[in-house]
Amino acid sequence: MPVTVLVVDDSKLARIVATKALAELQPDWTRVEAGSAAQAIEIMAKTPIDVALIDFNMTEKDGLVLAAELREAHPDLPIAIITANIQDEVVARARALDAAFVAKPVTTEGLQGFVSGTALRLRSKK
Repeated sequence: MPVTVLVVDDSKLARIVATKALAELQPDWTRVEAGSAAQAIEIMAKTPIDVALIDFNMTEKDGLVLAAELREAHPDLPIAIITANIQDEVVARARALDAAFVAKPVTTEGLQGFVSGTALRLRSKK
């Protein structure tokens, strides 16, 4: 089953790092990048997305606000919030949205749990 992952981060370098780690774990998954929340919403309107990796600190809209919007429109979408801002409040807000939390810099080890769980969840939906 083809899987498409949306990687949202206003830093091109951070998107490259995240997509590289994701490719190591799931080379068959298609990766689509967005440089802003607005671009992510545009992509979601046009492209079927199965998984979202969203940076927390973005200039126009923080990742948790975007995640809440996506969660409302796509209740079953697996979402991970990616950030170096490891504060209890941020982690709690991510969990309240049923989103995973992945610390930056993104590594294959850091993404492994989220990606493995998501792959299982997507397979069981078939």
